[in-house]
Amino acid sequence: MRYEFSEKLKKLPPYLFAEFEDMVRRKGSDVIDFGIGDSDLPVPSIIVEEMQRASTITSNQKYSSSAGEEDLREAVAEWYKKRFGVDVDPKDEVCITIGSKEGIFNIAQAFVNPKDIIIAPSPGYPVYSGAATVFNNAVCAKIPIRADDNWLLDVDDCPAGAKILYINYPNNPTGATCDLSYLRGIYDWCQENRTILCYDNAYCEMCYDGYKAPSILEAGIDAIEFGSSSKTFNMTGFRLGYAVGNRDLIAGLKRCKGQIDSGAPIFIQKAATRALGMYGSDGSMPLDIQKNMNEYAERRKVLVNGLNKIGFDVRLPKGTFYIWFDGMCKTSLECTKKMLDVGVVATPGSKFGESAEGYVRMTVTQPVTRIEDALVRLESIEF
Repeated sequence: MRYEFSEKLKKLPPYLFAEFEDMVRRKGSDVIDFGIGDSDLPVPSIIVEEMQRASTITSNQKYSSSAGEEDLREAVAEWYKKRFGVDVDPKDEVCITIGSKEGIFNIAQAFVNPKDIIIAPSPGYPVYSGAATVFNNAVCAKIPIRADDNWLLDVDDCPAGAKILYINYPNNPTGATCDLSYLRGIYDWCQENRTILCYDNAYCEMCYDGYKAPSILEAGIDAIEFGSSSKTFNMTGFRLGYAVGNRDLIAGLKRCKGQIDSGAPIFIQKAATRALGMYGSDGSMPLDIQKNMNEYAERRKVLVNGLNKIGFDVRLPKGTFYIWFDGMCKTSLECTKKMLDVGVVATPGSKFGESAEGYVRMTVTQPVTRIEDALVRLESIEF
């Protein structure tokens, strides 16, 4: 017997990274993969050791709650005070998530009705315009962001009356950054239009050249912000994130999660509590994390300089570990297929939105020696 997918599932394109896993598998072992934003650097040992210790305690092997453990929520609140100077109530204004992606999806589940409008930047993280929209029978207003505007979303392009606006800086896939004055403008627009502002701040600690990412909550608490242990601490496989902000939004998220999950594993939450506690009282980054960011910064320079020597026009990003550039081909897929022919995997920009056709995203999740090997391979291609 064959079973047919639901109409909602049929509307979703294949998740782009699943496609690339298949491409790498078909190509074989001689591949240098710059496709998926999954760090090759290890989780700091102090975090792993805490997880191992916590996992041996019987009470940590039981169900958590959908809101998350109290000590981790308190650690998140303390971190927000140290890092951003923002006061949040760990009981009512913090929720622990199973990675930030889960929270980004479930906030729409909690507040979006059929035919409501969701505003998503294009290019942007696919969950905004994909699952969050499709599974709620909503309408997605894909708002193009452009190189000429430094990849910043312009609210003058956005429709009034939308239920949710998703925004993300430092930005995936472009690496673009913003300042607090820009965020205040976005916040004010959402207040005026009674639009829920969902700020994806997963890359706030991946910053270089003196740039320090702000929080949307510095503009005002009447929003919700999503963060992640994945990018800051390299804990991608641990699947742990958080949501912070307006208590009604957090309450809706908790209520939705209560029907779907029983929280992240407690012993992983203990590890994240230890990780956040590594920060200094002034919000200074722990040495283990700064070392990783310095490594990304150096790799970023090597890859950008090498691509520019080949003939691409690539800007050095001040945030994320993504390199974003015009692939000099008619389509994004044409460029990435040429790259794959020489064993280099990159992500077609068009997978992040139709307005990004022709662009390519590469990560710096390979050591410098492998980046240099990849650049030699790319030099052999006629773009």
